[in-house]
Amino acid sequence: MITLDRLTKKFGTGDQYAVDKLSLTVKAGEICVLIGPSGCGKTTTMRMINRMVEPDTGRIEVGGRDVTKIDAVELRRSIGYVIQQVGLFPHMTIGENIATVPRLLGWDAPRIAKRVDDLLALVHMEPELYRDRFPRELSGGQKQRIGVARALAADPPVMLMDEPFGAIDPITRASLQDEFLRILHELGKTIVFVTHDIDEAIRMGSRIAILRAGKVVQYDTPERILAQPADAFVEAFVGGDRSLKRLALLTVSAYVEAGSPPASAPRLVPGTALRDALSAMLDAGVDEAGVVDSNGDPLGRVTLSAIRKAASRAAP
Repeated sequence: MITLDRLTKKFGTGDQYAVDKLSLTVKAGEICVLIGPSGCGKTTTMRMINRMVEPDTGRIEVGGRDVTKIDAVELRRSIGYVIQQVGLFPHMTIGENIATVPRLLGWDAPRIAKRVDDLLALVHMEPELYRDRFPRELSGGQKQRIGVARALAADPPVMLMDEPFGAIDPITRASLQDEFLRILHELGKTIVFVTHDIDEAIRMGSRIAILRAGKVVQYDTPERILAQPADAFVEAFVGGDRSLKRLALLTVSAYVEAGSPPASAPRLVPGTALRDALSAMLDAGVDEAGVVDSNGDPLGRVTLSAIRKAASRAAP
């Protein structure tokens, strides 16, 4: 768990605070996304957690420990950190890059070698093909995978991710998002994730903190933020298509009705997002789709009317 209690940070001598009495709690295993306009304090807030920026006042606890009472170097070695530019050491092989923190922690060579290979496999990069290559031989998406593997190397319970996919093309970015959601949920890490992209925040976050002028305007689940924005600022920030965004979070499984759709209707599995179901119906020119299990056996149907109601319904 991460607890931020009335954090403040001011740069320079002006009256403007970068972070102004900010408080929030991130539960163990959650992905907390910090988002807001440029200059809202999201990156400063994240960087105070591992003391790359020192708070002026307030309290930060990670796993029940006050981080201001921990040696800053020791603290940073216990928290994974992934940035947009990746920051791989160009003169080191991929394996050596991943091994950086375990080596500093004094792990023996066999343990490090096994950890490197395990992490390469976890991020879907064949160890035999990649461990002895250098960063210059990798694509941007591959470098980002290695950056995450390096951050996971010492198995930290907490990870900080600062716009990790910001420099990646949209197609690769979506693939990486899905891949890292799988990894992070599988490993049960507690994540603080900074982004400027509301679609990415909705896709990645267990909870989203929307910041403005160093303060938290709303901190809630993606579903509730989309269904019940706290004020006009949040409503404008999430965009006019928030009903469609919400459909990306809901799946067909909760909206299956009895009945057999026409043969021309698309067939969907229960885990299909309602937004994708809507797209499939529109492409086929029909107002319902069949729902089938993994073997292709029919389970029922989902209708355009049900999707319309789901898009307009407030979150509980």
